[in-house]
Formats: sequence, C-alpha cells, structure tokens
Amino acid sequence: MNVNIVEAVTQIAKERNIDREALAGILENIFLALIKRKFGTTDNFDIFVNMDSGEVEIYQMKTIVEEVVDPVTEIQLEKAIAVEPDLELGDEYIEIISPAAFGRRLITSAKQSLNQKIREAEKEVLFEEFKDRVGEIIVGDIRQINRDEVLISVENMEVSLPRSEQIYNERYHRGETIRAVIKDVAKTHRGPEVIVSRTDERFLIRLFEIEVPEIYDGIIEIRKVARFPGDRAKVAVFSNDKRIDAVGACVGLKGVRIQAIVKELNNEKIDVINASSEPEIIINRALSPAKPSRIIMNKENKTAFAIISDDQISLAIGRGGQNRQLASRLTGYEITTVKESEWQDTETKDESLLLGEIPELSAAVVEKLTDAGFETADEILDAGADTLNKLKGFGPKTVERIIDILNSYYEESADNNAAKVEKKNKEE
Repeated sequence: MNVNIVEAVTQIAKERNIDREALAGILENIFLALIKRKFGTTDNFDIFVNMDSGEVEIYQMKTIVEEVVDPVTEIQLEKAIAVEPDLELGDEYIEIISPAAFGRRLITSAKQSLNQKIREAEKEVLFEEFKDRVGEIIVGDIRQINRDEVLISVENMEVSLPRSEQIYNERYHRGETIRAVIKDVAKTHRGPEVIVSRTDERFLIRLFEIEVPEIYDGIIEIRKVARFPGDRAKVAVFSNDKRIDAVGACVGLKGVRIQAIVKELNNEKIDVINASSEPEIIINRALSPAKPSRIIMNKENKTAFAIISDDQISLAIGRGGQNRQLASRLTGYEITTVKESEWQDTETKDESLLLGEIPELSAAVVEKLTDAGFETADEILDAGADTLNKLKGFGPKTVERIIDILNSYYEESADNNAAKVEKKNKEE
C-alpha cells in the first residue's frame, strides 16, 4: 500500500515538475495531520518517507510501564517483552504503525489534502520558474477562454492573459497557439500567478528582437516605443554601426521583417523612425507620415507646435488623434499640430512691429533710428548689425543690445501666436 501511495504521488510530481524533496515534505505533513486527528498529538511520532523505495514508515515511541494510563504514550511491560524480551520498565518502545490503521475516512481526507498541497506546490514551482523571466516571450496553447481572461498552457503550467492585456480587436480560439510576453509574476490571494500580455510595449520589443538579428545582437537599439495596441505603434531605433541603416534593417527586404511583426499584432500599423538627441529632429520624424514645415518648441515646458501644410494636417493628427498622441509619447513633448494657413494668419497680424511700440528702446534711440529711415523692427533686423554700426551715435554694444531686444520680441511673438492657436484649437 505504501509503495502504491508514493508511486502515485511521485508520478504526479514528475508531471507537474514538483521537486521530490518538497513532495516528501508534503507527504510527511499529510501523515502528521492524520496522526494528529487519530491520536490527538504528534509529539511521540516520527515519519520516514523513502521516495526511492516507495516506503512510508510511521514510528510511535512509547514508555514501558506496569499499568497503562495513556495508551498513546505508554505500553504495558508484558506486551513489550513479547516483542523484545530484553526490554525493562522505563525503557522506550518503538511501535511501527501501518498507514492502513488510520481507516478509510481519514485516508480519503488525506487524499483531498494531498491534492490541495500538490496544487499549492505546483503554484510555488510556477512562481519560482517564472519570476526571473519577466519580459520574456512565451509560446503556449489556449486552454480556456473566460470572460475576464484567457488561460494558456505553457510548459505544463497555466498562465493568465487578462482582458486588459489582450489586443482589443483579436479573437481567440481554444487550442490555438499564441505568443505573449510575461508581464508580471506575483503572489496573490489565489496563490502565485503569472500574467502575460500582448499589449505591453515589451511584447513589441521582443518581436523586433526575434525578427531583426541586428537588434538581438545589439548593433541596433530600440530607444523608445509608443503603442495603441491593435491600431498603431511608433518605434525609434538607433544604429551603433554607421554602415547599417537602422530603419532599413528593421523593415527588411521588401518589408518582410516588419510585415511578420504586423501580422503577429493583428495588422497593427508600425512606423519605424531614426532616433535623435535633437528634440526638433525627433519631433519632425515622429509625426511621419506628415512632414512639418516648422517646429516651435519650449524645451522648459516640454511643449512643441508643429506647423503642418493644410493638405497634410489630417496625416499629422491621425485617426482619433493617434498619430499626434504617439508622437508626443515617443518624444516626451506635448505636441500641438497647427495648419500652416492658420499660423500665417496669426503671424501676419504681428509682423509689422513699430519701434515706438517697444518700451525697452528709449525715446532717444527710437528717434535716432527713425531719423535714419527705420520705422519697424523688421527693417532693423533685415539691415543687420553692420549697417547699424555705421550710424552716427551707435556703438557696437548699443547695436548688440538693440538687436537682442528685437529678437526677444519676435520670440515672444511666436510664443504668443502658439498660445493663440492652442486656445483656438481648444475652443473648437
């Protein structure tokens, strides 16, 4: 009977990848619980589980007495010497107990407890195996589809793909093979749980590593990823080897590499761009397929205005604003797209800035400039410092200060224009 018990449990352990020593501990605890229920104590009992021979041995230690008061801890001298004649009063007597002595009811209860312990051990194995694999792609078969999650069988384990981690326009079928990235491994009230995802940005990165050897080898780096899973994504890449075109390598010959990734993501459109440390350059690239004619940035506030030709404004914004939002996420700048015609209308109102309207210029300086034939800031800036230095009464420092004042006014004017356009866009 012992052999059958251990063999059955050993087979379960092998199938579920549970350590033999851990299993021996589970069996020992199960029999200790049986002893506790039958005898009320485990203090004078020892259990030995031999996973190799398939033996479970239970030893009960009793003290030899003339008259038994507690049959759990004591044995009469006559019974003891009948087995071992050399024993005397006060000696310790070891009695071997068969598992069958516990009765059918307790054995049935023990089996239920054993199954529960094995499930717990299985979950612990799951946790230990997967806790260091976060960010790794797994391949498994869909075992069950529930309302809130899809359960996937992976390497004899079961992992969860929650609804929040599913691509919204995908449909899953029981038995089909699926790929996902391990997002989290945590201990919950239900025990250790492995959460996988198809919407996480790391899933897209891992797919690029699989399809583009240069990324896996570190020749090309993925600097930043932004996604609307199932709809659109933008990926900024950088080549550590000047001889290799990062975007071309990711796209592949005739687009074969990028198409494999697009297919895996249910036709999610993917824009691959070259990364840059220059904000203006990366913003310009991130708004692809639109091509801004001008970028006005505020590096301190991390905001930018992209002036787009009227015929490309819809491309810059994208369906539901996705292109602009992804560009903002990719660059770290809050980007506002503006039609070129609207921007020109706003600029025209401020292009003729009269010198008298600039309080930082003294009346004397304005008078001298007016006498020299200059009336607006544009005329001064067009003439340049060399022309002003030739005027009577203007030294190099004075000329430099005048030009700095006028330039600052135009920069402020550009910011004001941007603010006006932004306000108008919000009102609309």
